[in-house]
Amino acid sequence: MATLDEIEQLIARTALADRAAFQNLYRLTSAKLFGIALRVLGTRSEAEEAIQETYIKIWRNAGRYASGGYSPMTWLITIARNTAIDRLRARRAGGEDMAEADDIASPDPTPEAAAIASSERARLLGCLEELPDDRSAAVQGAYLMGLNYQELAEKHGVPLNTMRTWLRRSLLKLRECLTR
Repeated sequence: MATLDEIEQLIARTALADRAAFQNLYRLTSAKLFGIALRVLGTRSEAEEAIQETYIKIWRNAGRYASGGYSPMTWLITIARNTAIDRLRARRAGGEDMAEADDIASPDPTPEAAAIASSERARLLGCLEELPDDRSAAVQGAYLMGLNYQELAEKHGVPLNTMRTWLRRSLLKLRECLTR
């Protein structure tokens, strides 16, 4: 398992078009990013395509990464999540239904990656439980199901700006919780 500093260095080297660094970055982070895309999209084939797009974006934009006190994994996860949500929204707009049988050719994450993901998931779930139920549901709707602010506001019966405030404050509380 690589440290966050090592991942940050790999991103910096990727910005210099270092293919070996990019391969190592992929090897160290792809299982986690794939899990995020799979959670948002629900199908393995869609998640695989989203991850391919994600790593193209990472390759092209690695020079834009600036830590600013944030984890390099946060940057990578944001790219993966946003790519998956974009695909989900495009699918919804096109009226496609991807509920059909999924490909099973891709291997599962390694036991080590699964254990790490499970531990991180448990920490995140613990932090989500510290939020009021409606705030937790809103965060999960936005970041796991790809719902936009308007959809969430309607679902929870609150004004649009209230929903934006809920999400912003909830994310700050989650970040605080996860850094403890």
